[in-house]
Amino acid sequence: MDNPTIVIDDNNNNNGHHVIGDDNDNHHHNNNQTIDLNIDHIDIDDDEDDNVDDNDDDDDDDDERKAETIQLRPYYDWRFDPQKSVQQNDNTLMMMMGTEFPRVSSQVPLSPKDGYDISFGYDLEIENDEEDDPDDDDDEDDDDERTMKHRQAPYPPAKRVPKKKKSSSLKDRGTWQGRFDFILSLIGYSVGLGNVWRFPYLVYSNGGGAFLIPFIVMMLLVGFPLMFMELAFGQYASLSPVVIYKHFSPLFAGLGYGMIAVSGVVMLYYNMIIAWTLYYMYASLKPELPWSRCDPLWSTDLCYSYKEKDDCIANDPNAIYYNRTCFNHTDVQRLNLTTNLVVSQISPILEKKAPADEYFNNYVLGNIETIDETGNIQFHLLISLLIAWIMVFLCLSKGVQSSGKVVYFTALFPYLVLVILFIRGITLPGAMQGIAFYVKPDFSHLFAAHVWGDAAVQVFFALSPAWGGLITLASYNKFTNNCYRDSILVLFANAGTSIFSGFVVFSIIGYLAHEMDVAVDEVVDQGVGLAFIVYPEVVARLPISPFWSFLFFFMLITLGLDSQFALLETVQTAVLDRFPALRDHKMVILLLVSTLGYAGGIIFTTQSGVLWLGLFDHYAANFSVLIIAITECLLIAWYYGTERFLRDIEKMIGQRSLRWKRLWSIMWKYITPSILMFLLIFNWIKHEPPKSGDYIYPEWSNIFGWILAFIPTIIIIATMLHTYFTYDGGKNKSIAQKINTLMQPSENWGPTHKNIEKLQRRKSSRLAMMAHGTITITTTTTTTIIIYIGNDEWYV
Repeated sequence: MDNPTIVIDDNNNNNGHHVIGDDNDNHHHNNNQTIDLNIDHIDIDDDEDDNVDDNDDDDDDDDERKAETIQLRPYYDWRFDPQKSVQQNDNTLMMMMGTEFPRVSSQVPLSPKDGYDISFGYDLEIENDEEDDPDDDDDEDDDDERTMKHRQAPYPPAKRVPKKKKSSSLKDRGTWQGRFDFILSLIGYSVGLGNVWRFPYLVYSNGGGAFLIPFIVMMLLVGFPLMFMELAFGQYASLSPVVIYKHFSPLFAGLGYGMIAVSGVVMLYYNMIIAWTLYYMYASLKPELPWSRCDPLWSTDLCYSYKEKDDCIANDPNAIYYNRTCFNHTDVQRLNLTTNLVVSQISPILEKKAPADEYFNNYVLGNIETIDETGNIQFHLLISLLIAWIMVFLCLSKGVQSSGKVVYFTALFPYLVLVILFIRGITLPGAMQGIAFYVKPDFSHLFAAHVWGDAAVQVFFALSPAWGGLITLASYNKFTNNCYRDSILVLFANAGTSIFSGFVVFSIIGYLAHEMDVAVDEVVDQGVGLAFIVYPEVVARLPISPFWSFLFFFMLITLGLDSQFALLETVQTAVLDRFPALRDHKMVILLLVSTLGYAGGIIFTTQSGVLWLGLFDHYAANFSVLIIAITECLLIAWYYGTERFLRDIEKMIGQRSLRWKRLWSIMWKYITPSILMFLLIFNWIKHEPPKSGDYIYPEWSNIFGWILAFIPTIIIIATMLHTYFTYDGGKNKSIAQKINTLMQPSENWGPTHKNIEKLQRRKSSRLAMMAHGTITITTTTTTTIIIYIGNDEWYV
């Protein structure tokens, strides 16, 4: 490899920037000044005052200016023998055994503010005339370690870099502590309640096993690309959505605020579902499940308990049970009742309601079946909601360090329970009929547009892109984490969990249909109805029913908590990244956000709370989320550029083949945005006003719902207008020029200083510099030096 060269470009087009590159570099103009040299270190003298007193300056030469010295020296790979290399050629810039260049940002200053030591591949050091921070406990250890390296090195030892105290904007955000903390948190976030109580119903209603074809296609073309994009995006900058877009494209800073608005609204009612589950788990601790019988306290005359019927007939084979009453043979004869009479005349008139149905609606919710009246607060739900928020607060009290450990249980335990329930379910009578109903394919459904739309909606909301959670979770990753591999793992985990949950659910539904002697499609349900009515009714018929009930609701809690962790962490991290000075008060901020969340969820504890929850769920995460996803995809793929974005990804996960990069470029530019547009139009056309059973929401509630739906969009537009009209640098620019400037990444865009420092400490660098010689560049103005090594740019 040829010796490195310095190129100082003084033409006006570069605005005074000086470029260091290879002598074979074709990036420069012919009028550039090219100097061949061997580099041991580079001294950059800056005429600007240091503003820092240094007692050692008295010993310096009076004519010597204060300087910021950047010294480059080899940072060897463990397989590299420097002595042999010196014998071969001690003046050559040598490649290490690997051909891969250091994975670093081509857009991040090598010489940032605050005296950070952030070299890549080389041991780059910045010497300041400032004193060490007395609070830096690691300095002595660093001194010893560096001194040892200097004694062994075949070049003059470099001087140690004094560090400034970190500013509030660079305070530690925290990172995942364990190897699997992130991947389990990601699985817990993406695998939620919808996988268990919505997906099986969609399979049943959209062609059975044939629905898996559009589901897998949409998973590969929509869910996977968006998830990979957001994980790479968040990991690269290590920032939450509310700050990352401000640096990435200031004009679209509102995208981050819109994501936070979506997560903030969803976390209000999502924790209410966890509160319901907590109450049911508490009710399951009783020797007999309260919904196994028709309690006069909450049941109506329509309540029909099969357990009471079985008990009635067991005591008297000639007895008849209806209207919550057991009539023995004496009463039957006295009232002239016969089984045929009950079946032919009473049953068609009398609608039967399961005890689990009436227990949930009449007792747990106290449902008054109208949103026009709020009704009273259900105090048992108010307490359950408080407990749910306390649980989430405690699990997140130490940030990702604590939540990362909790997910080892909450992310894995549901799979254990699903396996147990599946084994129990397939042993029940009627289970095979239910499973056959679930998987039997009807390929004629594949020609219906709504089937593909339902598959895309399920994939989109299962993986939850554009909510801010994926970006937030990935922002705590190490810079070199393989987010591509993580995306694939989560993709398989999500799809596998959804499909397997269908077998569990339909084996149980098949048993219920067998017990009630009805068709499977008469008992199948989704969402709240499946979790709090159908399944409780099933377990009430099983031996040791409290155990199975407790196990099922405990599983739902663990499924819900993982998603709630990510939602709350997204909102909290946004506050801390927006106001870094508050990072010393993480606990207080978390307590404040949790308190506001609890206060905002009180409306769901009222007697009309389930209707409010349905209204929020119908509108909150719908159109705006799709608009955010489309905008995000177009902004990254078209304006920032897929080639540029893929280079950033390669700096994190390593180089990839040209075919791999072309595939993702086509996916992000054309395929995924097109499907998202189809999905937005499909949802718009298919949209219907919300309803709950036979109850149709009033007009005012729909207006409120539309306002709720477009709050994130309104935030995005308002932020764009505010950014445009408050921009100071566009006085002499046209509207198009101002917009173009504001859409460009700011100077703060790129990996954080912390991630860069970690890269510098990696012991397996790929380059070694062996040279003697010094270049000093003295400037009186701000100067940018770009070092070209291979295809990488290094800004100084």
